Amino acid sequence: MAIDRTIRRLTALQESASTSRVLNLLQTHRKFPDDPEIRKAPFFKNKTLDRCLILKHRLRAHEHFNFKAPPAIVTKVLIPIDGSDLRFGAQSFFVGQNDYEKLLKDNFGDDLKAGTRDRMVIDLITSLPTLDPFLLREYLKRSDIEPARPYFAISEGDLQRMFDFVRQEVMALVTLSAGSGAGSVAYASRMVEKLLSNSPDAGFEPLKDTLKLTEQEYSDGMFSWRGFLYYKWVLGDLLKPMAEVMGEIDDTHPRGPRNAEASAYIPEARKKIQRALMSTSENVRRMIAIYDSAYIGLTQKNQPMEFRNFLLNAPAMFYDLGEQLGSMQHIISFWRYRFPHGEKRIVTPDELMDMFLDFEDGLSFVK
Repeated sequence: MAIDRTIRRLTALQESASTSRVLNLLQTHRKFPDDPEIRKAPFFKNKTLDRCLILKHRLRAHEHFNFKAPPAIVTKVLIPIDGSDLRFGAQSFFVGQNDYEKLLKDNFGDDLKAGTRDRMVIDLITSLPTLDPFLLREYLKRSDIEPARPYFAISEGDLQRMFDFVRQEVMALVTLSAGSGAGSVAYASRMVEKLLSNSPDAGFEPLKDTLKLTEQEYSDGMFSWRGFLYYKWVLGDLLKPMAEVMGEIDDTHPRGPRNAEASAYIPEARKKIQRALMSTSENVRRMIAIYDSAYIGLTQKNQPMEFRNFLLNAPAMFYDLGEQLGSMQHIISFWRYRFPHGEKRIVTPDELMDMFLDFEDGLSFVK
């Protein structure tokens, strides 16, 4: 593994909760040092790996040499050198980089060889476009992998709010299949439980037959549909805080000596980040509107083939949607972690520059 000394932007992040771009297992162990549930169901069985940070990382030009065919987004694993603090540096590697199998063998022995449980977890994480705790938890459950709940830090209140949102969303489908009688709400709740369960396919076979989908098309489409519903709920919750954060980015001025590089970079970065956030928000709205149109076609216009096309295309769109919405979530959650509501925003030029560089990296898919 390489020694990663470009760690400065992540030292503050090690104290914060996981985001859509960062899975912070180190912070979980700090917060719950003696939790019996974590000991019983660790995220990784390998103890070193179970205290790492995992990032969804956009490759920079100088990192392309690590791959024969460089992908745009990679999964990056950071392991603190002293086991508990990133300020002393970290070892890092990219999943799938050149000599990947040898790297894993040299550093983890047989713990990450092909076919092991920990290797499966790494591969599943890599195949997802986001590290959003809810979707990651549900995605792992599809493969019967259920790490302890503290790793995901999802509150019961958030789970209930999402359940209520999805129940309202599927009511049109419930009315179509079961009518609008007194039992429709209870029926909708059962449908939502199936849709959000570990096996969401159960109970929806008539839809699969109507849309003439194969088992694989249906399974992939259903998970992506669940993802679209989740992202639609998230977007509704993000609009107000995004407006607040954009205003604060424009209005936050660093204190202390400022070098020429920071003086030139910060004002232009404000504009670029705000433009990119607006563009990303519009892209996310457009993708969710594709789902909305297809669902209306299925439930109100007797045009089921539009929803069939949505389910077939949803896995690819889900990846783009996860990347873009995840970048918005990351910026908002990290900014609010660093600058809580009601507190003075005190920051040095170098720190603000590091934050803006991180935000730009996350939004670099915006042209």
